[in-house]
Amino acid sequence: MSVFATLVEQLADLLRPLFGLSAAAAAIIAFTALVRLLVHPLSRAAARGQKARTALQPRIAELRRKHGKNPEKLQKAVMELHAEEKVSPLSGCLPSLLQLPAFFLLYHLFSSGSIGGEPNALLTHQLLDAPLGGRWADALDHGGAFGGAGLVYLGLFAVVAVVAYFSYRLSRRMTAASAAMAGTAGTGAGPQVPGAAAMGGVMKVMPFMSFFTLVTVAVVPLAAALYVVTSTTWSVIERSVLYR
Repeated sequence: MSVFATLVEQLADLLRPLFGLSAAAAAIIAFTALVRLLVHPLSRAAARGQKARTALQPRIAELRRKHGKNPEKLQKAVMELHAEEKVSPLSGCLPSLLQLPAFFLLYHLFSSGSIGGEPNALLTHQLLDAPLGGRWADALDHGGAFGGAGLVYLGLFAVVAVVAYFSYRLSRRMTAASAAMAGTAGTGAGPQVPGAAAMGGVMKVMPFMSFFTLVTVAVVPLAAALYVVTSTTWSVIERSVLYR
C-alpha cells in the first residue's frame, strides 16, 4: 500500500501547478481514468459477448423446443452452444471485478492513519474544503450540509444522480431489448433454460443498481467516492458507445 501511496503523491505533485490544493483529488480522478483505460479491452469484449448472446436466442429457442422435456439435456446443449460460439455468460462481469482491487486500495489508503509506521500524509489533502479521508457524516458534523465540505458532497450527489439517471435509462433500454428477444425466443411449449428465471430477476433489478452509488458515496472516504463517481460516469459513456 505504501507503493500505491507514493504513486498517488507523485501524481498529485505533477498536477499541483494546475489544481493547487485539490491536486490529490485530481490525481485520483486521473488514476481512475487510467484503470478504466486498462480494462477497456475487456469492456469491449463484454459488449461483443452481450451482442453474441442476444444473437444466439433463436438457436436457444430451437434447443428449448427440442429438449424442453429434459432440463439437464437442455442445459448441457445450451452450454455446448456457448462453448461452440466462444461466448461466455460471465464475460460482462470481468471489467467490474477487475476494478475492485483499485477501489479497495483507495478505501484502505484513505482510511489508515499511518502508512509504514509514518503518519499518512495523504489525509492532509482536500477537494476544496472537504478532506479526502473524510466522509459525508464528518462534513455534516463540521459545518452541516451547506458548509464548505457539505457543499462538495452535494455537488458529488448531484453528479451521481444525473449519471444514475442516464445509466437507468440505458439499462432499461438494454434489458428491455434482451427481454423482448428472450420472450420471442421463449415462445412455445417446454420449460425455460435452467437459470433463466434467476437471470430475469437480475435483469429487473439491474436498472436500479446505479442509484445505489449514492449510498456508496455517502459512506466511503471522499477519495474512494471520487473513484466511484469517476468510474460510474466513465461506465455510462462507455456503455452508450459500445451498446449503441
